Amino acid sequence: MKSLASACKVAIAGLAFTGFVALASAASDGEISNGVVKIGVVTDASGPLSDSNGQGSLIAAKLAAEDFQKQNPDIKVELLFADHQNKPDIGSAIVRKWFDVDGVDAIADVGNSAVGLALQTIIRDKNRIAIYTSVATTALTGKQCVKTGFAWLHDAYTLVAGPLRTLVAQGQDTWFFVAADYEFGKNMVAESQRLLQRVGGKSLGAVYHPMANADYSSFLLQAQSSGAKVVAFSNVGDQLVNSMKQWKEFGMDAGKQRPVAQLLFLTDVHSMGLDVAAGLTSMVGWYWGLNDETRTFGHRFFERHQRMPTAPQAAVYSGVLHFLKAVAATGSDDTDTVAKWMRENAVDDFYARGAKIRADGKLIHPFYLIEVKKRADVKEPWDYYNILRQVPADEAFIPLSESECPLVKASN
Repeated sequence: MKSLASACKVAIAGLAFTGFVALASAASDGEISNGVVKIGVVTDASGPLSDSNGQGSLIAAKLAAEDFQKQNPDIKVELLFADHQNKPDIGSAIVRKWFDVDGVDAIADVGNSAVGLALQTIIRDKNRIAIYTSVATTALTGKQCVKTGFAWLHDAYTLVAGPLRTLVAQGQDTWFFVAADYEFGKNMVAESQRLLQRVGGKSLGAVYHPMANADYSSFLLQAQSSGAKVVAFSNVGDQLVNSMKQWKEFGMDAGKQRPVAQLLFLTDVHSMGLDVAAGLTSMVGWYWGLNDETRTFGHRFFERHQRMPTAPQAAVYSGVLHFLKAVAATGSDDTDTVAKWMRENAVDDFYARGAKIRADGKLIHPFYLIEVKKRADVKEPWDYYNILRQVPADEAFIPLSESECPLVKASN
């Protein structure tokens, strides 16, 4: 089993970060517990999210620690890494051990919604910090929000709101959903159906497939027979890749129905190939080809991983760096002190400029409605997206007035 046994310490100058970094003069080793800041990257390293997150998330965390070290060469930072295998019990066991035995200060990534909700309880009970990148369930920053739990990338609302509003306005107003049968897929469908009602569209139904699934023929046939104008895929990683490959194999790409990937990662497009993925519409929180800054990070990441970074991997970099900046600024790894600084100070890096953490724990930043390019339009490797529209933060995120987060109510 890869879970606890595979949790490994990683150092930045090699495999465990032992080159240690200089704080501002106000801080000292005595103000950091055991003289070391420990961050655990817990993610899917072997399942459907292993391409979009996985080892690439660890590399992103290493790059953040390296950049932090350049400015703070006296603060000791240590990274730990583990595969939660998309199982809440395994993820919980790993993180409990990290907190209780290994002295971990914060965790990053997670990815899986069911695992994220399980870890949110531990975060609350142990009073530790979590930086979630691609946990999509809205419950994480809704009913289950925690003052030290931060959502750095998307949730189901941000992923569905832009494409749904745009397509319904264009007359694509009947939808059918092919979804993964766990918290992520169910939440995506629920948010989509809620928004469809609001904007005048209609859901013609949904079908749910097991997480470990290879044959999507029966689910696609149900989508086809529904007569819906849009078939929305509320699944992820290799689930989406296989769904779309079979969509093309069955000739559904030549039909009138429009496929929408409600969560699309750059690595999914690469795995599908442009012959399959071209024309897919989705919402993304970040893309390596946005500007010169993002391209610089993309090529730097590529040198380490031989792949361009996904949005979750870029979010790991940003979240880990912001956490480390908070430690340096406060001279402490005390959870409440660090979390307060993180909330009060803007994130300002290539991932997000001047972005603030909202009362419900969401990092608020623009999103992008994209369409996958045709092969003839690709100018360089991994150059897969056309940006159709930048969606401003106040439109991309659920209004605070609709939030179910108890922290929002307490702050009013």
